[in-house]
Parts: sequence; C-alpha cells; structure tokens
Amino acid sequence: MKSLNKLIPMTVFALASVASTGVVAQATMSGGNMGDMKMQHSAEAVEMSDGQVRKVDKKAGKITIKHGAIKNLDMPPMTMVYRVKDAALLDHVQKDDKVKFKAEMDGGATVVTEIEVVK
Repeated sequence: MKSLNKLIPMTVFALASVASTGVVAQATMSGGNMGDMKMQHSAEAVEMSDGQVRKVDKKAGKITIKHGAIKNLDMPPMTMVYRVKDAALLDHVQKDDKVKFKAEMDGGATVVTEIEVVK
C-alpha cells in the first residue's frame, strides 16, 4: 500500500509533464513557427517546372501538361489538366510544345500562373 501511495503521485506528475509539453509544442507551432513557415514559402520565388503540352482547351481555359515534379506543390511527375490564371497564356502554346511553367494552389485548385515555350 505504501508503494502504491508513492506510485500515484509520480504517475500524475509524469502525465502532467507530458501533457504540458504537448500543449506548449502545439501552441508554439500554431502560434509562431507554422505561420512563419507559410509566409516564407509563399514569399519564396516559385521555381519553374518542365513539361510537355498534351492538350490546349482555350474555350474552357485549361491545359493538359505532362510534367516533372512540381517542387513548390510537392507534386510528383504526372500528366494533369490545369486551369490557367489568365486565358491569354494559352495563346502562346500548342500541343506537343515543351514548356516551363509555374503552378500554384488557388482556392483548392492547381492553377498555371506562368508558362513559356522552351526552344
């Protein structure tokens, strides 16, 4: 019984220490560091990705690109249909063009914000 009386306070102390550490870590991440990381990421220059145009749909304002990794979006190589931020971007590209482009998230959709033909 005496050992149980010593064990209970030690257990309560250990649990309180672990719980408070988690709360401090969570408060630190959500309060300062994570917000700073988001700001730094958006402030960084977005690197252009390599791709090849598979389809241009001017009427819908979309382009299909087979591309390498898009680093700023942590996206692996794939072929995907994207909306374009400005429909005028589609005036300069056609099927099979090799391109460099920038893509960013906009309201839950991945959008091509810049594109240029590689000669």
